[in-house]
Amino acid sequence: MSTHVLSLLVEDTPGLLTRVAGLFARRGFNIESLAVGVTEVPGISRITVVVDVEEFPLEQVTKQLNKLINVIKIVELEQNASVQREHMLIKVRTDNNSRSNVLEVVNLFRASVVDYAPEALVVEVTGDKGKVDALLRALEPFGIKEIAQSGLLAIGRGGKSITERVLRG
Repeated sequence: MSTHVLSLLVEDTPGLLTRVAGLFARRGFNIESLAVGVTEVPGISRITVVVDVEEFPLEQVTKQLNKLINVIKIVELEQNASVQREHMLIKVRTDNNSRSNVLEVVNLFRASVVDYAPEALVVEVTGDKGKVDALLRALEPFGIKEIAQSGLLAIGRGGKSITERVLRG
C-alpha cells in the first residue's frame, strides 16, 4: 500500500462531501486525511483527500469520482511536485518549572504559542508531517493534554493551477 494525495475541484453543493467519502468507504478505503475549503473561483471548492491504497483500486475510485456530476477535476499530487502542509494545535501541560523549556522547544520548531494558561500552553504548528511529528515527540515529555489537527493541505508547485480551465470557462 502507498499513500496518495488527491486534490478534487468540486461544485459547492449540499451532500457532495458525503458522496465523495462514501465512494472511498464502499471500497473499504480508510481516508487518512480530509480537508475542504473554498477556492479563488466562486462556487468551487477544493477537497484534499489522503488515502493509503494500491494504485489499481485508486484508479477505480478516481473513475467513479469523475462520474459524479459535481466533480470538476481530480489531480493526484506527488510529494516532490507539490507543497504539502499539516496544521496542528497542541495543548501542552506546563508549570513554572517547565514553561521555559516548552517555549524553547516551540521556538526551535518555529511554532507559536497561541494561548496561555497557568497550567497549559496551546501551541500552533504548520509544516510537513516530519516536522509536526518531531514537535509532538519533543513536547511529549512535558505532557500533551489535547491535540486538534486539520487535514493535509496540498497544492501543486510551479505556475500552473488546477483551476485555470475553470476560470476560462
